[in-house]
Amino acid sequence: MPELPDVVVYLERLSARLGGAVLEKVRVQNVFTVRSFDPPLKALEGLRARTFERLGKRLVLGFDEELFLVIHLMIAGRLHWKEKGAPIPKRLGLMAFDFAPGTVLFTEAGTQKRASVHVVRGRAALVPFSRGGVEPLECTLAEFRGALSRENHTLKRSLTDPRLFSGIGNAYSDEILFRAKLSPVKLTARLEPDETKRLFEATRASLTEWVDLLRTQVGDGFPEKVTAFREEMAVHGKFGKPCRDCGTRIQRIRYASNEVNYCPRCQTEGKVLADRGLSRLLKGDWPKSIDELEEREAARGTKEKT
Repeated sequence: MPELPDVVVYLERLSARLGGAVLEKVRVQNVFTVRSFDPPLKALEGLRARTFERLGKRLVLGFDEELFLVIHLMIAGRLHWKEKGAPIPKRLGLMAFDFAPGTVLFTEAGTQKRASVHVVRGRAALVPFSRGGVEPLECTLAEFRGALSRENHTLKRSLTDPRLFSGIGNAYSDEILFRAKLSPVKLTARLEPDETKRLFEATRASLTEWVDLLRTQVGDGFPEKVTAFREEMAVHGKFGKPCRDCGTRIQRIRYASNEVNYCPRCQTEGKVLADRGLSRLLKGDWPKSIDELEEREAARGTKEKT
């Protein structure tokens, strides 16, 4: 799912290309993507795009007459810049927004169509879309600490809870926790003051660096390779690869459709975190440390060679 850095760069490039431009026509291929009906989507036609804002992981485009277009990309939704009037892809296409300078195509990969658009009138109508989390690049240390201490959850869960922090998801939370050298399953109630400060600083530094990196990569173009798995990432999507700081193989915990990626030596004091499915299956055979895991793998490799 596109997170804060991706959404920021999307909005910056949309603003650069469409600021003040007239939305001439909206073409809808998948009607289920449109989740509001009053005002209708067609009400935006003939109006100029004036503002480009982020609301959590949502993109909010403000038009004349106090109308706002709210786009939620969800996991697989993407925006593409094309020549004006470009056709909507048959398999992945959801809709197209034809502006005077060009067309923005809205697509979604996969069979589960979760991406959505809403049209609302007045800024007050945007309030229901806000989950209430603090802005990680704007909040103070005290505000950050307050959000963390609101509920006692694991750090991974807290960072990705939109009611606590705005715009952080599965990918960048892994990167933040690695930078802070903190375990993803450590409970927020057990954080020491210096650990909270370290996490605060890691959050700001990680997100800022990723925004800057994505800006540099996109340049004057448009984001076309928006993905949760990037080569420059330290741990996210790097299961089995060596940690760039200590060389230990990155480990993971799988749950539902997500996973946690971490370095056991840098973040969990050498402990291998239990994957619920595998740990239930292996029970007492589950390795307690990265040293034990590496010893087993080395022994298995030797046995296979013989």
